[in-house]
Amino acid sequence: MVPIRVPNFAAMQQTWRIKDRLVHPTFPLVMGIINATPDSFHAASRADVDEALRMAERMLADGASILDIGGQSTRPGSGEGTAAEELKRVLKVIDAVHRRFPEVLVSVDTWRADVAKEAVAQGAGLVNDIGAGLLDADMLPTVAALGVPYIAMHMQGTPATMQHAPAYTDVVAEVTRFLSERLNAAHAAGIADVVLDPGFGFGKTVEHNFALLRGLGRIAALGAPVLVGLSRKRMINEVLGTRPEEALNGTTVLNTIALVNGAAILRVHDVKEAVEAVKLVAACHPGT
Repeated sequence: MVPIRVPNFAAMQQTWRIKDRLVHPTFPLVMGIINATPDSFHAASRADVDEALRMAERMLADGASILDIGGQSTRPGSGEGTAAEELKRVLKVIDAVHRRFPEVLVSVDTWRADVAKEAVAQGAGLVNDIGAGLLDADMLPTVAALGVPYIAMHMQGTPATMQHAPAYTDVVAEVTRFLSERLNAAHAAGIADVVLDPGFGFGKTVEHNFALLRGLGRIAALGAPVLVGLSRKRMINEVLGTRPEEALNGTTVLNTIALVNGAAILRVHDVKEAVEAVKLVAACHPGT
């Protein structure tokens, strides 16, 4: 029988500096996705301001600890778009959510330093960067100056090219090494609090994704909280023969496996089910 990893939730506890205050996140956390874009792969997550406020209220009632708001599509094959377009989409949503729910931690999903800066000024308290500081050389020093936590994600290629025959010799080793290097780079730039994301679906085949899920503990061993974004993705749909709108059950199964393997944050479209997974995994391992 394969041994089951017991997650040490107590060891995940940290103190985050967010601008001028200290926050004590209790991991695992659930991050709800709100897309201020017209072409998110999961149509139900696309939102204008009014819909974003309704989604935020529902996600918070369901137990979300973070709301992740993005204005730039990163689906496979998507174009880059302009900074002006991204700012127009994302700032009004972040501003509205922050005004309605001022105590809630809002994350901005962007790889652009200028967007991160403006978003934090509008109320965001965390930067979620698919480029890990490599798509915009100003990102790491900008986040350090802003004084907020930072999520660094692994991606092979760019959203436009990442699914063009991704290849690795050892995907777990290569992603772990990359994230270790970006963790060190972020700390060297002056960013105190870093979260690592292996980037499921970003320049990986289905086989690569499942290898990363099995090997998640190696990334967690780097000592930073690990975020996983598995929600309704291709790795589920190809195995089950489902579409994104049919992939909630598969998402919950993989989120549960991720938690057992050491995930600290679940980035999801469906908060209620993710929170239930967190509670049930915690109940299996009381005192950890």
